[in-house]
Amino acid sequence: MPDFTAHRHPVLAVRCPDCRRAPGNWCRRPSGHMASDFHASRKAEADREFIDQHGPDASIERVGDGWAVDPRGRVGIRPRPEPSAPS
Repeated sequence: MPDFTAHRHPVLAVRCPDCRRAPGNWCRRPSGHMASDFHASRKAEADREFIDQHGPDASIERVGDGWAVDPRGRVGIRPRPEPSAPS
């Protein structure tokens, strides 16, 4: 099970489906050079794994030098619909 709080960036918790880099290792371009960003498929895989593990409402947030999972996520700050006025 991936640990999304154990790496410099949460996306590094999963293996990249494109370049096959192992968890903890940055993506590589076909030339072998380090990529400037993660492959889109790795980001999607990290999202899928995170939701499977923590649920659709959870979020991961930067805390000091690391990361923390908040199971409630942003539910508490989402805008709520205003009650309609009685007619």
